[in-house]
Amino acid sequence: MKQIPMLDLKLEYEYMKDEIDKAIKKCLDHQHWILGPEVKELEEKVASYLDMKNCIGVSSGTDALVLSLRALSIKLKKKEYFDKNDWIITTPFTFTATGDAILRAGATPVFIDIDPETYNIDTSKIKDYLNSNEGKRVIGIVPVHLYGQSCEMDKILKLAKEFNLFIVEDVAQAFGGMWKGKKLGSIGELGAFSFFPSKNLGCFGDGGMVSTSDNELAEIVKMLLKHGGKDKYNVNHIGYNARLDTLQASVLITKIKYIDEFNEKRREIAECYKKGLSAVKGITIPEVIKDTLHVFHQYTIRVNSNIRTELQNFLTDKGISTMVYYPFPLNKMKVFENKSISYLSLDNAKKASEEVLSLPIEPLQKYEDTNYIIDCLNKFFMQ
Repeated sequence: MKQIPMLDLKLEYEYMKDEIDKAIKKCLDHQHWILGPEVKELEEKVASYLDMKNCIGVSSGTDALVLSLRALSIKLKKKEYFDKNDWIITTPFTFTATGDAILRAGATPVFIDIDPETYNIDTSKIKDYLNSNEGKRVIGIVPVHLYGQSCEMDKILKLAKEFNLFIVEDVAQAFGGMWKGKKLGSIGELGAFSFFPSKNLGCFGDGGMVSTSDNELAEIVKMLLKHGGKDKYNVNHIGYNARLDTLQASVLITKIKYIDEFNEKRREIAECYKKGLSAVKGITIPEVIKDTLHVFHQYTIRVNSNIRTELQNFLTDKGISTMVYYPFPLNKMKVFENKSISYLSLDNAKKASEEVLSLPIEPLQKYEDTNYIIDCLNKFFMQ
């Protein structure tokens, strides 16, 4: 039976095998495994790609968020950490790391509901909250460009300027995405990227990056990732061992050459899904908003919550992998009990968690496989 995975990393490796093998062999030859020359080379390539002054390789996307927020606390408050009276707005419909990073930086997450069409944070509700009495305690916003699509950054930037807030972009799922011609991760004070293997730009393990045009923040991040100081034997701050591995950097240097090509392939697959599924009663296809360049980290449809499990099982029987991103909004997780604020109801996030289903969108996915998935979905809803 045909088997279609969510992502076929073996296929992608074969596509660029000679180049990756050569890059790894170079590391084997020089043996500079910690902050080797490939790390600096990757940082320069990503900085050029994003049109940013500084990009700093780190050990994961989660650490990219934590280090970004810690750096802001050190710069803005002259303190190692924020405290619980420092409130930071974000979305409840994201991976745990987004909210967890705010807690780890000492602050309190404020969860604001999502736009049900884009799944990104609802900017009108951010505005309402900031104009409330409680909104005066907010110091920053962490917008998440979910599934590869930009948040409405003009509106977020306007609010940040009006209320004197910082912005840390969570770009874990959107490398190469754009808002009005600007690369995501180059719009806020800092951008946090993940290079987890399943990401649009992924390595062979964990990896991440922080982007910023603020030289002071960049220097603080560079200290924090190496135990907290320029000299690891005489440190300034409470730091981490959060360096990007040389070997992972070598893989990413090779793969970044293909990022625009692969993102375009994702958009082509998304267009096939759109044509094949837009008329199917019972399926809501993703909305691509104006002014964005969507990179489709996930292609996420919505179905009635009563049939989602049945549909997943049906597709599994047909050899088609699916995933639910995300089955629980952050405000429903134990880790955030009594440690976060929820603004009004978060009904849209709750409903999305019960209805979303992500389909395979491997960049090298065959046209006939995409059509097979479309045919199976049509058959299910015609039963």
